Amino acid sequence: MPVEQPAFARLTTRQLHNVYVDLLGPVAQPELPADTTPYLFESVGAASEPLSESGVQLLEEAATAMAAEVFGDAGRREAFAGCAPQTAWDACTTGFIRAFGRQAWRRPLTPTEEARWLAVAADFGSSDPWEGLEAVTAGMLQSPWFVYRVELGRPVEGRPGVRRLTAHELAARLSLFFWNTTPDAALMAAADDGSLGTPEGLEAAVDRLLADERSREATEAFFAQYLDLQRLDRAAPDPLVFPDFTPALRAAMRAEVLLLVDERVQRQDADVRGIFSARRAFVNDVLAAHYGLEAPGASPITFVPVDLPPDSPRAGILGLGAFLTMNAHAVDTSPTLRGKYILERVLCATIPPPPDNVSLDLTTGADADAPLRERLDQHRDDPACAGCHAMMDPPGFLFETFDATGAWRTEDRGQPIDSTGELLGVPLADAGALGDHLSTHEDVGPCMVKQLYRHAHGRLDTTADADSLAQLSEGFAADGHRFRGLLRALALHESFQLVAAPDGAGVAP
Repeated sequence: MPVEQPAFARLTTRQLHNVYVDLLGPVAQPELPADTTPYLFESVGAASEPLSESGVQLLEEAATAMAAEVFGDAGRREAFAGCAPQTAWDACTTGFIRAFGRQAWRRPLTPTEEARWLAVAADFGSSDPWEGLEAVTAGMLQSPWFVYRVELGRPVEGRPGVRRLTAHELAARLSLFFWNTTPDAALMAAADDGSLGTPEGLEAAVDRLLADERSREATEAFFAQYLDLQRLDRAAPDPLVFPDFTPALRAAMRAEVLLLVDERVQRQDADVRGIFSARRAFVNDVLAAHYGLEAPGASPITFVPVDLPPDSPRAGILGLGAFLTMNAHAVDTSPTLRGKYILERVLCATIPPPPDNVSLDLTTGADADAPLRERLDQHRDDPACAGCHAMMDPPGFLFETFDATGAWRTEDRGQPIDSTGELLGVPLADAGALGDHLSTHEDVGPCMVKQLYRHAHGRLDTTADADSLAQLSEGFAADGHRFRGLLRALALHESFQLVAAPDGAGVAP
């Protein structure tokens, strides 16, 4: 089986915040280096983009400030350390270094490392041993062993160039995948005693991680990235045209998507492709008014489910305000953006960028006041654009009954809207028909597998991953496309446990 090259990926900002709290307890959350999301996922950015000099500075300042907060309170520091050091080299200091280092670095320290940190405690704690422990804490939280996911593995007998993650490396990978935080005591114990290295022990650990509430939060974070919801934050509908588009409405749109996903994935544990066809909205009072829905019990902070008619064009996540707003322009809708999103995000098709010399301005010319569908004809008449627009625009036309903020409309430029279209040659009547079509489409499952695989491994897949992706996709389909089942299958798949031997003898950072 082909394996991935090891990459010392940083913990993402989300993971760092979670780990700080798990290690230190409640602390003032510091400013941290911003995550990037190449190919949608924070994990890919953390594995592919180096930490800048300013990022290093932020991590240093964060570690120093949090350590000072913890050790600045006499009662809190003793509870944190589990003892009260009398000298900078006594049993309390030694035990703290061993225990905290194991937690922070997600593996036991070596004797050499313990001795090195005991020297740090002695240097900084010569007059006050608590200052020594504070220096150790701040220093360990800046170490590459903390900041990075070091996954070197051990050689696999009979398989040159292939390494299997050590038990502690696997424990860290599992915990960061399922919980976005550091391994807990039970997972570390399974790594210590070797049980995590057995099929039965691994299955037990995965099932426990998946059953924990933290896996729900990590799944929500995955879908927010997979669906590219950060684009909603950048959407800027013209306030003169859409005066009711407020920050509260934007926030409600984002929450609605995640509530719909949570219902399908967590509460129903059903075919996840149903997120594209469900005639279901989750609205608070602001969003209900925007959609023109009756929603008894809704308030600014209370979202309630509303069942829509079985033939409603507003179907699944693609019928919600978030998708429709973030794939639109300031005033006009954008069939092109909406169609491109479906092809790339949902079906994993590749759409090349437009030629550099092509004008994307549809607001000028003799047909500037014509319905958008007619104005897009100019792109399909241009040979340089025709191929891509023939793919992107037809599925995007299915959403034309929704304006640039996802509200229902019946006219465009005073003319009745034609909401018919097609997806890759399949004719469809409206957006609802598209949602129904996607809920059984043969490419939706494999695309979701590919996106989760990228997220889990922190890299793009290559041709070497084809067999792994095919196996996972077949299992996903056989399991009824249950997303929780896919999470479990991916964590148990051999590809999750192997890396290629690093160049240069595999020296750790």
